[in-house]
Amino acid sequence: MVKFLKPGKAVILLQGRYAGKKAVIIKNYDEGTGDRKYGHCLVAGISKYPSKVIKKDSVKKQAKKSRVKSFVKMVNYNHIMPTRYTLDVDLKEVVSADVLGSRDKKVTAAKEVKTRFEERFKTGKNRWFFSKLRF
Repeated sequence: MVKFLKPGKAVILLQGRYAGKKAVIIKNYDEGTGDRKYGHCLVAGISKYPSKVIKKDSVKKQAKKSRVKSFVKMVNYNHIMPTRYTLDVDLKEVVSADVLGSRDKKVTAAKEVKTRFEERFKTGKNRWFFSKLRF
């Protein structure tokens, strides 16, 4: 069978706190690991999408509307839906499996992911990834 869940693939989470939110796969574990014996992956996603920016907004208001809130978590393959989109944001050196071990590391990793996502949003690439599924 062809492996299509690869790093960089955009997915939609189907279960849990972030159900309906978009994420990108960072690392996948097809065979599982010692504590998780099922196929799963490490994802980084958007929990709060940027708002719509209009022309009459001030620079300060545009900056506020362009903010993104992110998350990092492990997800079972059964709880994600892959999309046809890919994201070429390099997050491997920022986020790894050991980051989820302590809260401090997880928070700092989420902040770094947030800055990377905001940079990508400001360039205008991958517009679908930064829009809500429903309005």
